Amino acid sequence: MATENKQTLYQALWNSADILRSKMDANEYKNYLLGIIFYKYLSDKLLVHAADLLEEESELDLEKAQEIYENGYNDPDTQADLLEALKQEFSYSIEPHLTFSALFQAISRGEFQLEDLAQGFSNIERSSHTFENIFDDIDLYSKKLGATPQKQNSTISDVMKQIASLDFAGHDGDILGDAYEYLISQFASESGKKAGEFYTPQAVSRLMTQIAITGKEDVTAFTAYDATMGSGSLLLNVKHYSKKPNDVIYYGQELNTSTYNLARMNMILHGVSIGNQHLHNADTLDQDWPVEEPTNFDAVLMNPPYSAKWSAAQGFLQDARFSNYGVLAPKSKADFAFLLHGYYHLKDSGTMAIVLPHGVLFRGAAEGKIRQKLLEEGAIDTVIGLPANIFFSTSIPTTVIILKKNRANRDVFFIDASSEFDKGKNQNTMTDKHIEKILDAYNKRETIEKFAHKASFEEIQENDFNLNIPRYVDTFEEEEEISLSELSLEFGKIDEELMQTKANLVELLSELVGTQDDTNKQLEDFLQHFQKAGE
Repeated sequence: MATENKQTLYQALWNSADILRSKMDANEYKNYLLGIIFYKYLSDKLLVHAADLLEEESELDLEKAQEIYENGYNDPDTQADLLEALKQEFSYSIEPHLTFSALFQAISRGEFQLEDLAQGFSNIERSSHTFENIFDDIDLYSKKLGATPQKQNSTISDVMKQIASLDFAGHDGDILGDAYEYLISQFASESGKKAGEFYTPQAVSRLMTQIAITGKEDVTAFTAYDATMGSGSLLLNVKHYSKKPNDVIYYGQELNTSTYNLARMNMILHGVSIGNQHLHNADTLDQDWPVEEPTNFDAVLMNPPYSAKWSAAQGFLQDARFSNYGVLAPKSKADFAFLLHGYYHLKDSGTMAIVLPHGVLFRGAAEGKIRQKLLEEGAIDTVIGLPANIFFSTSIPTTVIILKKNRANRDVFFIDASSEFDKGKNQNTMTDKHIEKILDAYNKRETIEKFAHKASFEEIQENDFNLNIPRYVDTFEEEEEISLSELSLEFGKIDEELMQTKANLVELLSELVGTQDDTNKQLEDFLQHFQKAGE
């Protein structure tokens, strides 16, 4: 699909948000828009396939496909075979009068009722465990959509009108999935701090994923795990860099149910088969998952909530994820709890990449003990310092930590990429050029002045296991020497300019004339004081 057409699709989808934007914030209206888009996608796919089964015509438009589906569904001679074939192809079903196309036709006739769309949602949710409760976050009767049922009906109708002309079944590959990603990124931008719950900027996702999959691009049934998966965007990057993208198997867990549902939709829209997605809605730290095979993965990718609180209950010291370290991450900062959870689920041959705040590199007490133990094991492979203000949810600089098991040595490679960004008005961005520079340094693992340094275990030990990047990568720039004679000349020029400016001001002030004698006397006194000042 041409880039121009892709952008047209992206813009059309984003414009449909205008109807909801004035009614609620982005973190709420994203659920409506993404859910309705998802329903249309499922409907369009089913319609086109049904029409193909019944008439085997090519390049059918949705209106014609709807007509063929209705006829076949209502024909006693074809209904049973049609439903059986659709059941084998899809794990959901939509009655002809509840397809998106049928509902849009009802809107055009002025006969649309919200109850029909709600029934369509419900039917899909009941058709398979895969879709169970997937539309839970869409309250079609919310007062935010309108004060009356009629206004609520009108709002949803307007949203559906905006996307009705888009043929979601006609896009190949990841086109629609990428459009969905675009929408999610736009919602993240508008959601501000709340975006941290569901989105990792694509530049950071690409960097982490490419590192995690390096050397394993040809692996069949490559497994990727994200214990704080958000919308699934970070996980889904794996298929872009695998040479066997349709074989990638995804494991993800998410605490927030709305975000979990978003990830489920995102996976399906990216064409990930149901058998290749294993997603779980639960608290990652509170209860380990997965606990049944497989439990370890080729790649672990995580962008957990920074310095979140957790229980840190003493019972966790007997938990296999944390027991090897003798202490627990503090209650007020669960960063290392997330890291150890991910590391526990990493294959011996795998690679883990996790984004965390810089504090994990140097904070002491329990965190210092955990960090030392990881370093003594040789678990920490690379530390990458990212620029500030590249995440929607925080402006602080962050770090990507790369971990591996069974390494031959215990050195740590440091990359200071804090200056690798393009300045934006509200948000800094990392471009492909910046990502390539970091990846090249990571792969070569050679010291680069003011950018990268490979520190031996002994060097790290001498620094008391403190991994603060400036201790290892010196980015200090000496200020240019200043010529005193040139500085003196510059001062002279400034003095001359000040004297000239003052003379001009005195001339202007002397032209002022008061309307009364006492006012004139005040002006004269002021002018005398002004002329003496600074002499």
